[in-house]
Amino acid sequence: MRQIPARVRDEKKDVRKGGGNTERKYAAEHAKNMRKSGRKPKLCMEDKLLATLEYLREYRTMAHIAVSYDIAESNIHATIRWVENTLVRDGTFSLPGKKALLKGSGGYDVVLVDATETPIERPQKNSGGSIPARKSGTP
Repeated sequence: MRQIPARVRDEKKDVRKGGGNTERKYAAEHAKNMRKSGRKPKLCMEDKLLATLEYLREYRTMAHIAVSYDIAESNIHATIRWVENTLVRDGTFSLPGKKALLKGSGGYDVVLVDATETPIERPQKNSGGSIPARKSGTP
Protein backbone atom coordinates (compact mmCIF):
# COMPACT_ATOMS: atom_id res chain seq x y z
CA MET A 1 0.00 0.00 0.00
CA ARG A 2 1.28 3.45 -0.88
CA GLN A 3 2.08 5.94 1.88
CA ILE A 4 0.54 9.40 1.61
CA PRO A 5 2.80 12.30 2.68
CA ALA A 6 1.81 13.89 5.99
CA ARG A 7 0.97 17.34 4.63
CA VAL A 8 -1.30 15.91 1.90
CA ARG A 9 -3.05 13.82 4.55
CA ASP A 10 -3.49 16.91 6.74
CA GLU A 11 -4.93 18.90 3.81
CA LYS A 12 -7.43 16.12 3.15
CA LYS A 13 -8.44 16.09 6.83
CA ASP A 14 -8.92 19.86 6.82
CA VAL A 15 -11.14 19.66 3.77
CA ARG A 16 -13.23 16.89 5.33
CA LYS A 17 -13.74 18.88 8.55
CA GLY A 18 -15.02 21.81 6.52
CA GLY A 19 -13.89 24.32 9.11
CA GLY A 20 -13.17 27.82 7.76
CA ASN A 21 -15.00 30.66 6.15
CA THR A 22 -13.58 29.94 2.71
CA GLU A 23 -15.00 26.44 2.62
CA ARG A 24 -18.39 27.73 3.75
CA LYS A 25 -18.34 30.38 1.04
CA TYR A 26 -17.52 27.79 -1.65
CA ALA A 27 -20.20 25.48 -0.27
CA ALA A 28 -22.73 28.31 -0.47
CA GLU A 29 -21.75 29.05 -4.06
CA HIS A 30 -21.93 25.35 -4.86
CA ALA A 31 -25.43 25.11 -3.39
CA LYS A 32 -26.50 28.19 -5.33
CA ASN A 33 -25.28 26.74 -8.64
CA MET A 34 -26.85 23.33 -8.12
CA ARG A 35 -30.06 22.46 -9.86
CA LYS A 36 -33.24 22.17 -7.82
CA SER A 37 -34.48 19.13 -9.69
CA GLY A 38 -32.88 16.20 -11.43
CA ARG A 39 -30.43 13.57 -10.39
CA LYS A 40 -28.37 14.22 -7.28
CA PRO A 41 -24.62 14.52 -7.87
CA LYS A 42 -22.44 11.56 -6.93
CA LEU A 43 -19.72 13.77 -5.47
CA CYS A 44 -20.34 16.01 -2.49
CA MET A 45 -18.41 19.25 -2.06
CA GLU A 46 -15.68 17.63 0.07
CA ASP A 47 -15.12 14.89 -2.51
CA LYS A 48 -14.86 17.48 -5.28
CA LEU A 49 -12.15 19.32 -3.37
CA LEU A 50 -10.37 16.06 -2.55
CA ALA A 51 -10.42 14.97 -6.19
CA THR A 52 -8.95 18.32 -7.22
CA LEU A 53 -6.25 18.04 -4.55
CA GLU A 54 -5.38 14.56 -5.75
CA TYR A 55 -5.11 15.82 -9.31
CA LEU A 56 -2.97 18.84 -8.43
CA ARG A 57 -0.76 17.39 -5.69
CA GLU A 58 -0.31 13.73 -6.57
CA TYR A 59 -0.28 14.19 -10.36
CA ARG A 60 -2.81 11.39 -10.80
CA THR A 61 -4.56 11.16 -14.12
CA MET A 62 -8.23 11.98 -14.36
CA ALA A 63 -8.93 8.41 -15.40
CA HIS A 64 -7.41 7.05 -12.16
CA ILE A 65 -9.30 9.56 -10.04
CA ALA A 66 -12.53 8.69 -11.85
CA VAL A 67 -12.04 5.00 -11.09
CA SER A 68 -11.42 5.70 -7.40
CA TYR A 69 -14.63 7.77 -7.14
CA ASP A 70 -16.62 5.45 -9.44
CA ILE A 71 -17.70 8.16 -11.88
CA ALA A 72 -16.89 9.01 -15.50
CA GLU A 73 -13.67 10.73 -16.47
CA SER A 74 -15.63 13.59 -18.05
CA ASN A 75 -17.32 14.26 -14.70
CA ILE A 76 -13.92 14.44 -12.98
CA HIS A 77 -12.72 16.85 -15.66
CA ALA A 78 -15.75 19.10 -15.20
CA THR A 79 -15.39 18.94 -11.41
CA ILE A 80 -11.71 19.90 -11.46
CA ARG A 81 -12.37 22.76 -13.88
CA TRP A 82 -15.23 24.00 -11.69
CA VAL A 83 -13.09 23.97 -8.52
CA GLU A 84 -10.15 25.66 -10.26
CA ASN A 85 -12.38 28.37 -11.77
CA THR A 86 -14.07 28.99 -8.42
CA LEU A 87 -10.72 29.40 -6.69
CA VAL A 88 -9.44 31.76 -9.38
CA ARG A 89 -12.61 33.88 -9.27
CA ASP A 90 -12.23 34.20 -5.50
CA GLY A 91 -8.93 36.06 -5.93
CA THR A 92 -7.32 34.63 -2.79
CA PHE A 93 -5.54 31.92 -4.73
CA SER A 94 -4.63 33.87 -7.87
CA LEU A 95 -1.07 34.22 -9.10
CA PRO A 96 0.46 37.55 -10.13
CA GLY A 97 0.13 38.49 -13.76
CA LYS A 98 2.84 38.47 -16.41
CA LYS A 99 3.62 42.19 -16.02
CA ALA A 100 4.08 41.88 -12.25
CA LEU A 101 6.48 38.99 -12.75
CA LEU A 102 8.50 40.92 -15.32
CA LYS A 103 8.78 43.99 -13.06
CA GLY A 104 9.55 41.97 -9.94
CA SER A 105 12.99 40.39 -9.94
CA GLY A 106 14.86 41.67 -12.96
CA GLY A 107 17.53 39.03 -12.42
CA TYR A 108 18.05 36.15 -14.76
CA ASP A 109 18.85 32.59 -13.90
CA VAL A 110 21.25 30.91 -16.27
CA VAL A 111 20.57 27.34 -17.29
CA LEU A 112 23.17 25.44 -19.29
CA VAL A 113 22.14 22.46 -21.35
CA ASP A 114 24.73 19.93 -22.45
CA ALA A 115 23.68 19.04 -25.99
CA THR A 116 26.92 17.52 -27.23
CA GLU A 117 26.77 14.42 -29.37
CA THR A 118 27.90 11.14 -27.94
CA PRO A 119 28.96 8.23 -30.15
CA ILE A 120 26.68 5.19 -30.12
CA GLU A 121 28.15 1.72 -30.39
CA ARG A 122 26.71 -0.11 -33.35
CA PRO A 123 27.58 -3.49 -34.81
CA GLN A 124 29.93 -3.49 -37.78
CA LYS A 125 28.25 -3.62 -41.19
CA ASN A 126 30.02 -6.74 -42.41
CA SER A 127 30.01 -8.83 -39.26
CA GLY A 128 28.74 -12.36 -40.08
CA GLY A 129 28.17 -13.23 -36.42
CA SER A 130 25.14 -10.94 -36.04
CA ILE A 131 22.92 -12.86 -38.51
CA PRO A 132 21.67 -16.12 -36.93
CA ALA A 133 20.54 -17.82 -40.20
CA ARG A 134 21.36 -17.33 -43.83
CA LYS A 135 18.67 -16.26 -46.26
CA SER A 136 18.95 -19.46 -48.27
CA GLY A 137 18.21 -21.55 -45.15
CA THR A 138 14.84 -19.87 -44.48
CA PRO A 139 11.70 -21.03 -46.34
